[in-house]
Amino acid sequence: MQIIHITNSFFFRILTVMLAVCWPFVETLAQSETVDTLADQTLKEVQVVKRRSGVLRLQKIDNATLITGQELLKAACCNLGESFTTNPSVDVNYSDAATGAKQIKLLGLSGTYVQMLTENQPNFRGAAAPYSLGYIPGPWMKSIMVSKGASSVRNGYESITGQINVEYLKPEDEEGATFNVYGNTKSKLEANADGNIHLGKVNTEILGHYENDWGHHDDNSDGFLDQPNVRQVNLQNRWDYLGPIYVFHGGIGILDEKRDGGQTEHGSHATPQTTHSGHLYKIGIETQRYEVYMKHAFILDAAKGTNVALMANGSLHKQDASYGMKTYNVDEKNAYLQLMYETNLTKLHNLSAGLSLNHDYLKEELTSSVVTKETTPGAYAQYTLNIDDKLVAMAGLRADHSSRYGTFVTPRLHVKYAPSTLFTVRLSAGKGYRTPFALAENNYLLASGRTLVVDDLQQERAWNYGVSTALSIPLADKLLKVNMEYYYTHFSQQMLIDYDSNPGEIRLTNLDGKSYSHTFQVDASYPVVEGLELTAAYRLNNVRATYGGKLREKPLQSKYKGLLTASYKTPLGLWQFDATFQLNGGGRMPDPYLKADGTPSWDNRFPAYGQLNAQVTRWFRHFSIYVGGENLTGYRQKTPIINAEDPWSKEFDPTMVWGPVHGRMFYAGIRMNLGKKL
Repeated sequence: MQIIHITNSFFFRILTVMLAVCWPFVETLAQSETVDTLADQTLKEVQVVKRRSGVLRLQKIDNATLITGQELLKAACCNLGESFTTNPSVDVNYSDAATGAKQIKLLGLSGTYVQMLTENQPNFRGAAAPYSLGYIPGPWMKSIMVSKGASSVRNGYESITGQINVEYLKPEDEEGATFNVYGNTKSKLEANADGNIHLGKVNTEILGHYENDWGHHDDNSDGFLDQPNVRQVNLQNRWDYLGPIYVFHGGIGILDEKRDGGQTEHGSHATPQTTHSGHLYKIGIETQRYEVYMKHAFILDAAKGTNVALMANGSLHKQDASYGMKTYNVDEKNAYLQLMYETNLTKLHNLSAGLSLNHDYLKEELTSSVVTKETTPGAYAQYTLNIDDKLVAMAGLRADHSSRYGTFVTPRLHVKYAPSTLFTVRLSAGKGYRTPFALAENNYLLASGRTLVVDDLQQERAWNYGVSTALSIPLADKLLKVNMEYYYTHFSQQMLIDYDSNPGEIRLTNLDGKSYSHTFQVDASYPVVEGLELTAAYRLNNVRATYGGKLREKPLQSKYKGLLTASYKTPLGLWQFDATFQLNGGGRMPDPYLKADGTPSWDNRFPAYGQLNAQVTRWFRHFSIYVGGENLTGYRQKTPIINAEDPWSKEFDPTMVWGPVHGRMFYAGIRMNLGKKL
């Protein structure tokens, strides 16, 4: 009860601080809201606006859904990693219980096989991958597009299970500024701001983000922080010029982040017997990241859709990390350049072609200094046949030459058949390749006491095949939307994280045998009454790979997922209520080692568990207030850190994470705008 008392009092202190800071704005805006409402009642007629779904299934040739800004407001969505709460296709899980690293899973496979794009340009490669889901603040995002299966060859060869493309708020959007302040019971405070100015055909925008997670929560009393303390400053400045023939987009970004985790000073296990030379087991990761991008588009023939575009981006990513007595420093540079040409040959035929160049430089320091370089020029051509939007076929082929792996060819094919507006079927097949940056992409594994072994890794190669159907069924003057899909991914070469072959090692090794993923999903959504929409989904995963000569289930992977969401907005749009329930199926644990008494260190399998999230939002003309809670079921993995009482031993392991690492969390926030519509 004492813990609950402290948590609640802290929560109310956060609310008090937030209200103290924001109250002058709230009071002014509320007064203007009252005046505006009275004026509207006197001078204007009442307008009833039909509510659109926050998730749109796009009429593209590939299986793509668009998560709109409206959908992102249904939860706190502090960053990209928290934006898939209501999405049945994408899972976001902690990679370990010490560093706060998270990973996306799509089609039952880790996020390294999902090509991450921002503004349709590849981003967050290598060392940025483990923590990149926290690098994009939620209030900065205009939309997120999730494409499943083999995607277009236009954006490269790396997409194996799909693509996730984030669109930021645009400089050309409605002029004005918005602010968002957020706090939760886990000692996190966050502030976001964005504003843009229109200067004729030139527009500029500034995006700002600050977060501070300073608490020392150890709810399971294992002596370790449940989540690291994170302090982040993130800024972007974006520009565009919109002319009749020439269009320009460009911008720069700066990120500075520091995260601290590990044993707590007041932990019950932080005794001289559990420390190393009197020192606590600490994890510290400092990151500085710089980005720049630009896009130039020249419209040659608007009637035929003929245009030429030149896109480029670059990033510098420096990370200094310590895991107990281990230190890992990485300096990464990436540059990407793409030249594209597109034209409609006739009403039926479209041709797209282009050149690309990607360069990666990676300097890693662990026990020694290692430099890895890869330069990959490539070319592609893509042909699309479109017969009245009823039958669409797209065939693409690209060839690339890696300075490390030589020349390789990427074929991809998509077919869409829509005989009516109520039924659509899609087929896709394609190959994907990926260069594994083993240690950089999985540096959280250094937190484990096991010996980390990295083999000489080969380029990853896989085929992906998919079929999906979208059916709209008229029911009681409304449409019941049902979607079914099946995807099969087969690897001919893969980097595996092998926990099983040796209990004293974690080995990053090449596949020697079979590896595949079967994924089946069905989801349905229905507007029950005006303003109330329900969505239900079920997904079944069968993911297997060869570990130590045996074909086995992939460890730490849930066999299935069930999802139920409900969203209701009152007729006048003043109140909004959102709730999401997830049921995550059980799965296989890596083989346990035996303790001194002969008992296994953990169970062979982990159980199914449920999670409930809910949020209530009160809307005003110029601001909104929201309160909510996450993991309201309170389910928490009992022992996310193995052998936490002896962190300096080889049996210490915080990477055996399959479920939530902390319990209930409550939050509150306020969104305000000056000149913009919420």
